[in-house]
Amino acid sequence: MIVVATSDFEVYHGVVNELRDRGSQFTTLEPDEPLPEQTAVVVTDTDHAGEFADVTTIVAEPDEPRRAVDQALTAVRGDGGRTIIGVDPGRKPGIAVLAGEMVVAAFQVPLADAVDAIQREVSEATNPLVRIGDGSRLQGATLVNDLEDVQVELVDETGTTPYLGTGARGMEDVLAAVNIARLEGELVDRRDIEPTAGELQVIKDRSREQSEHNRAIDEMLARRVAAGELTVEEALAEHRAASQGAAAGDGDDTDGADSADETDGADDTTTN
Repeated sequence: MIVVATSDFEVYHGVVNELRDRGSQFTTLEPDEPLPEQTAVVVTDTDHAGEFADVTTIVAEPDEPRRAVDQALTAVRGDGGRTIIGVDPGRKPGIAVLAGEMVVAAFQVPLADAVDAIQREVSEATNPLVRIGDGSRLQGATLVNDLEDVQVELVDETGTTPYLGTGARGMEDVLAAVNIARLEGELVDRRDIEPTAGELQVIKDRSREQSEHNRAIDEMLARRVAAGELTVEEALAEHRAASQGAAAGDGDDTDGADSADETDGADDTTTN
């Protein structure tokens, strides 16, 4: 049984709500009350961390109740297995966190936030492993190269996206991440990808969609986006600053600079 023993209201509220949401069995008591005989894990606050010497103790932070509950549930199950994080890369990667065969957390976040989300999940795990699908080459390479202090495997993600029935639309990336987490891959330290002309064109098209003036970034900036050095938004800002600088240098030739940009953009749309 999980016992929540804390006098910290925020810890109590967060942990109890998290346990209820998961349908877990638990009981609560004051830190100075005797523990039931069937106690397997105690979840408590920092002030009472040393008061339960004879039982597994999880210290919960007020702003991270989910992490404490993950640890408590793993402890109750015994050897929950290695923490493995599966990632289905893309513009909004799906992320699934497994403890053994149990899925304990799932996310879908923008690519720019994915590394931080993964690092948070592995920060307190013992010998964690991250498995990244190989389908979206550029986004996957960005994740591989930016992750630090964790083992990373590159996984053949063929067939990992399941069929989705009625009401399940939008879950495919997360469910694919679960399947990726369960497949063995090749251990990698870095992945260097030379973007294809088509991949660069996709980045240019995305920049045009996000541009206020229907302008695409140039190939040099697109390559930096492909390498993960810039986001599309940052590349557009650099492109805009360069255009404004050129316009200022040309004096009254602003219209000409604008026309040149628009012409370049038109050329980009016809490239395959």
